Amino acid sequence: MTARIGVVTFPGSLDDRDTQRAIRLAGAEPVALWHKDKDLKQVDAVVLPGGFSYGDYLRAGAISRFSPVMETVIGQAKSGMPVLGICNGFQVLTEAHLLPGAMLGNNHLHFICRDQKLRVENAETAWTADYTAGQEIHIPLKNMDGRYVADERTLDELEAEGRVVFRYQVHGAAADGYGNPNGSLRDIAGITNEAGNIVGLMPHPEHAVDPLVGTGRTDGLPFFTSILKKLVTA
Repeated sequence: MTARIGVVTFPGSLDDRDTQRAIRLAGAEPVALWHKDKDLKQVDAVVLPGGFSYGDYLRAGAISRFSPVMETVIGQAKSGMPVLGICNGFQVLTEAHLLPGAMLGNNHLHFICRDQKLRVENAETAWTADYTAGQEIHIPLKNMDGRYVADERTLDELEAEGRVVFRYQVHGAAADGYGNPNGSLRDIAGITNEAGNIVGLMPHPEHAVDPLVGTGRTDGLPFFTSILKKLVTA
């Protein structure tokens, strides 16, 4: 039986179709989910894609958090359903309090778009099992509000519990994708919840799944093969 992974489309979503394609390339069935519908169509996992949902009014992800579909996603995620939030999706996850902390504007006050080098810190989540801890990957990054912040206690808890999933690689030339691109505290690019079923990150793995598109690498594909293996063996 083919695993079904839902992709939510909010007004202003930009990368929902790219995410569906990445899911299909990994061997799962992508299922389109509309923000006004509470029905998740019996999917096994959900991806909240990148974009500028509701124009990022108030705060990025602040309005989407109250979409009807999120009521169901929040309940299912707390019950263990795997959920991945990419860029704007990560912002929605923090606004929904499924992940701690908040996303603020980039410290340089500019939109940034580039290939970004990341270090995999946690390869034991539902979405990262096909990576290895310490692995360096190249994933496209594009955001205006990508600066991850949290209080020191929360940051210490994330570090102590191994819940920092990805970190920006800072040792090297910025022109080669190194460096903290937005001022995120402790160079954090992605985090997970305690159970490891919810992951949020700012870079876009769905843009690194085909050698002919984006980075010319497939470093993002393991996100989608990881969850497929998780669902098949569950």
